Amino acid sequence: MATQKQSRNRRLNMTERAKQQMEIQFPNYPDELLWHRKLNDGYSTIPRTLPIAMQGIDAQSKGQPAGHTLLCLWIRAPDFPFLTIEAPATFAAEAGFEGERLVDTWRRRMRTLRDLGFIEAKKGPSGDFHYVLLINPNVGIEKLNRLGKVQNVLYGRFRDRLIDIGAQSEITDYGEYLEDVEKTKAKATPIAAKIAKSPFLSSDTPAKTAKSTSVSTTPKSSGSSKLEEG
Repeated sequence: MATQKQSRNRRLNMTERAKQQMEIQFPNYPDELLWHRKLNDGYSTIPRTLPIAMQGIDAQSKGQPAGHTLLCLWIRAPDFPFLTIEAPATFAAEAGFEGERLVDTWRRRMRTLRDLGFIEAKKGPSGDFHYVLLINPNVGIEKLNRLGKVQNVLYGRFRDRLIDIGAQSEITDYGEYLEDVEKTKAKATPIAAKIAKSPFLSSDTPAKTAKSTSVSTTPKSSGSSKLEEG
């Protein structure tokens, strides 16, 4: 059992600290006007670095900012980074687009997110973005930075925020993942070259095989057979 001194010295977590500060700054504020995740319905779990990722995205899509579109995807996702989008018009409206071509505008933003590396998508009944996989935005920002597409000031704030939330290791994990991918490629290259040089797989082998096994799609008529026999 913790002593009284240990209990006093225990560091408050973020929720406890915020609650104490609120009681000082906004005492007796009506709960009916506040939103509590454990009391109110309809909450969503999103990465704390998402606002910074949105800034990085908007900087790369000037004139057609796509950061807010990504936010709407995360808000709609269950506690799992995958979405099935059956009604694109609903997502387009929530992202702030209007008019007859709102879905087309939304799809352009989605292509931007895909090209920048913040989502993956597959075609389905509702179009090219029926199935959407949400990529870790920390990985997305790090990827852009390695391509020289993130301003130093923004990247500095991003790294500081990772330290604040204890997610600094994600950058290391991503770097190790890339190293493993390169090692796998390096191992596969000599094997592929060896197979290509094999004397049993000459360049004309497939053509000969195809020629010997080809079958005419036009059947011989019975008339021509009789003529040949005659």
